[in-house]
Amino acid sequence: MKVCDKIYINGAWVPSAGRGMIGVINAATEEVMGSAPDGTAADVDAAVAAAKAAFPAWSQTTPAERAAVLERLAEGLSERSDEIARTITAEVGMPLKLSRAIQAGLPVATVKNFATLVREFRFEEQVGNSLVVREPVGVVGCITPWNYPLHQVMGKVAPALAAGCTVVLKPSEVAPLSAFILAEIIHGIGLPPGVFNLVSGTGPVVGEAIAAHPDVDMVSFTGSTRAGRRVSELAARTVKRVALELGGKSANVILPDADLQKAVTAGVSDCYLNSGQTCSALTRMLVPRARYEEAVTTAKAAAERFTAGDPTSESTKLGPLVSATQRERVRSYIRKGIEEGARLVTGGPEPPEGLTKGFFVRPTVFADVRNEMVIAQEEIFGPVLSIIPYEDEEDAVRLANDTIYGLGGAVWSSDAAHAKAVARRLRTGQVAINGGRYNPLAPFGGYKQSGHGREFGKFGLEEYLQVKSMQL
Repeated sequence: MKVCDKIYINGAWVPSAGRGMIGVINAATEEVMGSAPDGTAADVDAAVAAAKAAFPAWSQTTPAERAAVLERLAEGLSERSDEIARTITAEVGMPLKLSRAIQAGLPVATVKNFATLVREFRFEEQVGNSLVVREPVGVVGCITPWNYPLHQVMGKVAPALAAGCTVVLKPSEVAPLSAFILAEIIHGIGLPPGVFNLVSGTGPVVGEAIAAHPDVDMVSFTGSTRAGRRVSELAARTVKRVALELGGKSANVILPDADLQKAVTAGVSDCYLNSGQTCSALTRMLVPRARYEEAVTTAKAAAERFTAGDPTSESTKLGPLVSATQRERVRSYIRKGIEEGARLVTGGPEPPEGLTKGFFVRPTVFADVRNEMVIAQEEIFGPVLSIIPYEDEEDAVRLANDTIYGLGGAVWSSDAAHAKAVARRLRTGQVAINGGRYNPLAPFGGYKQSGHGREFGKFGLEEYLQVKSMQL
């Protein structure tokens, strides 16, 4: 049980202005595993005031000084990586063997990457008779989700600190505990007071107070498209900068000459990563009609190898969802798919056999899906795959782009050049070619209602910088 009874403001652990506490539930056992303060708008006011006061001095530190801070932060995260992995596995449900590499490993890599980038980045350049300088945007409000709780936090906090900004962080109230571990590490490395502040609480209270605050210069939000619209509305009142990483309904385009077995199997694995709780998951598999039933049979076999169970067990491939609310939401989508006439190939809305506790959902595959169906258009955020047939390449591209989202995607072909040509036609922020691996230095973000702005690498650093020109 990790009881976090204070928030972190101006370099100190202080009581929240509110009296409430939010319980954190273990996704596999449904038992309370911790708690965090239910913060208030007054807490946000205090945190923003501290960040605003700290900004002048922090913004004038050198890139080398900020890099050194990030390197100490990476060391601190590494030292507590096992605790972080176990905490997030309990909160979110990702199998522990994956959490060690992803939930605990990626944040360390991210911080190290920004420490290197800030040392190399050109903050000044001469353009004709102008000196163009890049300066920190100011006080940044970071509002983060529960599915990759520390990875998403560090995707915002690390570049903001590297740029010379000060930060007010609101982690998800569903999975806040790793953010408190981060604050403990930051306190231990001696970051100047006010540079980093943590206020836990709900989106409608703490999140909205951050987005609307007149002294917050930028808000970076990751979450649902619905919530992102609300953040944008509030931020517009003070014309602050907004970066949004929102939902997705990514298409996995398998071209006729692709290695079907490999493409389908990899596609199922991508769709089911973190029990499908991944915004860029390949949830729509587009297959040529001539090879459709072969793909369906292959996907069924691959899905049924995803054994659901205790996420701390080394044999588990599919953990629970994060909450009872999320479990019911995903099951309702599965029922909707059946009602719409899609063919249930495997899985279904019933609880997995033998799992009476935990927020588990059966790994599910639908065939005979039409792209206008709800299950093909709305983000389900669970282990649910829709397989859609297409007639020719033009039809495949049309179907892939026929969504309000544009976050991720994939193309498979025996001809890599052809795959890249098709990828260029997809209106989406990332495309994996023949299973190309995730690159933490590449920009991550979306087109259309998947948001705007980019995270990670030099592109993520630039989000937190203003551009000034001095005419000489």
